[in-house]
Amino acid sequence: MDNALGSLRAAGYPLAEEDVARLSPFVRRHINVIGTYTFALPDLGPAGVRELRNPDTRL
Repeated sequence: MDNALGSLRAAGYPLAEEDVARLSPFVRRHINVIGTYTFALPDLGPAGVRELRNPDTRL
């Protein structure tokens, strides 16, 4: 997350500190109510991180 925020700041993208303070690296979608956990890790290549998407591109 630090790399992503650093890249956005370096590109001049406006980041409100109150928004950054609420960010969390913990994702809950992989945990369901019956206690089964699944983790599907993507191939991140030799760098170990994926390319950042353009923050101005609509999903």
